[in-house]
Amino acid sequence: QVQLVESGGGLVQPGGSLRLSCAASGSISRFYLIGWYRQAPGKQRDLVAVINIGGGTNYPDSVKGRFTISRDNAKNTVYLQMNNLKPEDTAVYYCNGKAIGNEYWGQGTQVTVSS
Repeated sequence: QVQLVESGGGLVQPGGSLRLSCAASGSISRFYLIGWYRQAPGKQRDLVAVINIGGGTNYPDSVKGRFTISRDNAKNTVYLQMNNLKPEDTAVYYCNGKAIGNEYWGQGTQVTVSS
């Protein structure tokens, strides 16, 4: 069973930066897509960033130009660099990996953007 473990969340002021990490218990090469979602209280879980096995990325307009997803296959880890954070980025951030026939979620890490 593959486990995804997020880390790096916390409290940051508007305009600040955070880097989230998602460490997999096995090879991330099994995932044809791996990425990040977020869920704010009372809202649905939304895609934040995704990277495919070829290294192609996709972002919604709300984070484009501010967030960057990357993967380190040697460390079986995916990162989310978040810059110029805004209060509306406050949410629990979840790592998600899609493999053939299976989908995996991490437990989430809280990101709070507040002054």
